Amino acid sequence: MSRQRIKKGRPISGWVILDKPKDIGSTQCVSKIKWLYQAAKAGHAGTLDPLASGMLPIALGEATRTVPYVMDGQKSYRFTVTWGAETNTDDTEGEAVKTSDNRPDENAIKAILPNYTGEVEQIPPAFSAIKINGERAYKLARDGEEVEIASRIVEIERLELVSTTADTAVFEVLCGKGTYVRALARDFGRDLECFGHVSELRRVSVGPFNEEDLISLDALVEMEGNLDALDAEVFATGIALKGVAEIAVTGEQVHRLRLGNPVLLRGRDAITHADEAFATQGDELIALGEVEKGMFKPRRVFKSSYM
Repeated sequence: MSRQRIKKGRPISGWVILDKPKDIGSTQCVSKIKWLYQAAKAGHAGTLDPLASGMLPIALGEATRTVPYVMDGQKSYRFTVTWGAETNTDDTEGEAVKTSDNRPDENAIKAILPNYTGEVEQIPPAFSAIKINGERAYKLARDGEEVEIASRIVEIERLELVSTTADTAVFEVLCGKGTYVRALARDFGRDLECFGHVSELRRVSVGPFNEEDLISLDALVEMEGNLDALDAEVFATGIALKGVAEIAVTGEQVHRLRLGNPVLLRGRDAITHADEAFATQGDELIALGEVEKGMFKPRRVFKSSYM
């Protein structure tokens, strides 16, 4: 008889919106949260560099299956660019490769910002997680190899100059998936003929989550062992699907969906067609699927969990 592997951990599902501190990696944060919650499974919705702080949405349990929906959402950042040097990493971790004594004034900075809104062509940093022939670009760059990454089109909805000093400028940006803030700093510096790199970076929002949802790692660590208190900081799994059509189901419908069967949606306001929709019972996510001719057809069914 074959031995069946038993998964350890609580079957808790939902989102913890961590305010990641500096000098700790995203993977380390996920491991810490998974341990605190005694969760069977955990993952994050978008890496933050160790030098960056701010929002790191961490999915527990079944919520890990909704990570792509959060990652595809818009993100906002507040970041500081220091003028006078471009580094090989485009932040303070790297070595200066180009320097200048030039410094831009406020008017010069504001004048270039329209060039960086809307659809923008951007070359990601050499030190990034993009794969080149199966290898991460940052690994190749650290090994001293020349890294050439193709440009891509990114979407920047809003870009504002917040404040300036003689050597720095603070910006806020609302952007789409795949945008590199470090690349913005690099390109600003080149356009202004003064060179630049990111010296501070904080992620303020991701998809459906904003600053009000953040909780610090220290605050969570103080709750160690108090699972009720920790669970109170978890957002329902379905919040990741903001913007997708939601369908409330009950009783027999839930049972049929759990078995992977479609259900007929009844009522005057029932949805008759949707390319993408999700079914819930209270705060619990039951299934993801589509609606065709008033029939909800599940494509992905979620296990019953705490959240």
